[in-house]
Amino acid sequence: MAAGSRWLRSCCSLLRQSFPVLANMRRRCLSGTNGRWHQMVGMGVALCAVPVMEKENSVSLSNDALIKRAVSLVTDSTSTLLSQTTYALIEALTEYTKAVYTLVSLYKQYANLLGKMNSEEVDAVWQVVIGARVDMTTKQQEYLRLESSWMTALRLSEMAAEAAYQSGADQASVTARSHIQLLKSQVQEVRQLSQKAETKLAEAQTEELIKAQGEESSLPQGILGSTEAGEDPYLRED
Repeated sequence: MAAGSRWLRSCCSLLRQSFPVLANMRRRCLSGTNGRWHQMVGMGVALCAVPVMEKENSVSLSNDALIKRAVSLVTDSTSTLLSQTTYALIEALTEYTKAVYTLVSLYKQYANLLGKMNSEEVDAVWQVVIGARVDMTTKQQEYLRLESSWMTALRLSEMAAEAAYQSGADQASVTARSHIQLLKSQVQEVRQLSQKAETKLAEAQTEELIKAQGEESSLPQGILGSTEAGEDPYLRED
């Protein structure tokens, strides 16, 4: 038993003499001090935290790529804004055009009834005409307000399309410009309809004035004098 113990101690002594590094490592690991071993371990952990794909990420997220992505988002947003304002403007222009044609119809009916109505009937009909004119003016102001918003949206879309072209986002630029041209043509068509209605309104007003003057000239002199001396039987706003 004693011989075995001496043999074991001699083996351990031999190992320490032949491999002193193992002995030092054992003492440092068991001592719990912050030695060079712990510093080496900490450095290894820090190196492991560095992403190995950093170079590839920097290529995919370059400045040019980020600009193209941003400008594509801008063109999408401005196109949406232009679409919404275009639809609102077209609807307002359509309502205005309807109101103009309503007034045209009333003017024609009024002109055809001149000389066939008494003063009370003339007043009643003219009040209807005045109400239609107020409605037309209200809808005209509404479409003019929306037209201002549409012009702003149009300028923003054109600027976004130009920015896309300058940044190299050709597809976004082409799409935005095509969208702009389409909506501009739609607005132009509705504008032409409203302008045609305004022309008819001017013609109807002129016809009504000519007939009204003809009716006045055909009245007896006594009635003309009393009409000129007194107030008009109805208010004229045109």
